[in-house]
Amino acid sequence: MGRELTIKKPPVFPTFRELNSCLVECRRCERLVHFRENVPEKKQWAGTYWKKPVPGFGDPDARLLILGLAPSAQGGNRTGRIFTGDASARFLFEALHAEGFANKPISESLEDGLKLKGCYLTAAVKCVPPDNQPTALEQKHCFPYLENEFALLKKVTTVLALGGFAFNAYLHYVRSHGRLKPPHRFQHGGKYVFAGFPDLYACYHPSPQNTNTGKLDQAMLRKVLQEIKALTSHSIQKHQELPQRLPG
Repeated sequence: MGRELTIKKPPVFPTFRELNSCLVECRRCERLVHFRENVPEKKQWAGTYWKKPVPGFGDPDARLLILGLAPSAQGGNRTGRIFTGDASARFLFEALHAEGFANKPISESLEDGLKLKGCYLTAAVKCVPPDNQPTALEQKHCFPYLENEFALLKKVTTVLALGGFAFNAYLHYVRSHGRLKPPHRFQHGGKYVFAGFPDLYACYHPSPQNTNTGKLDQAMLRKVLQEIKALTSHSIQKHQELPQRLPG
């Protein structure tokens, strides 16, 4: 068994390489380990599935962090990269490319040459959960990884939460530092400001359940990204770095 983050005193890995080498070895949640390793494989990809925790990826100097729920069974859990190889990824990257955050409009595999500029993608929970519903304990086990990512992403000024779960995960992060008082409700396109922390934008998740029904379309997603671009460009000179130490 490899190194693992603990809940009470998570270490601060000084680089993404060290953090991710720990993350992909994690087997703390028995239910998630069993599920990710037994996802039915599709014939065309048989024998190639990642079946491990999925790290974030993108620009380490990003000013925008895009936060999702967890890897999908046939996306990140198959390819080893978040928002890669499924319908949600194709929808998201069409918009990210159009707005200049990605060099390509597709995200299909680790070998596709995709690069992000000014943007970093990650998930609140690093393993695919059954029915996209991680338990409270599983969320708690994963939280130190997300905290460490925030500690490393020192230039982030904005977080885009894709869906209510990611929205609440970021609120929990702010609350854990004692900076959240009144309740906040998810609203697509909403902006939420927290003193001393990156601003939060909310967007419906680009899942087929939302995109195939018209709940979320390209224009809606691109509008949010355009607002964020304007905000991040304006805040470059005003950026305040996140605390480098995590709570013990």
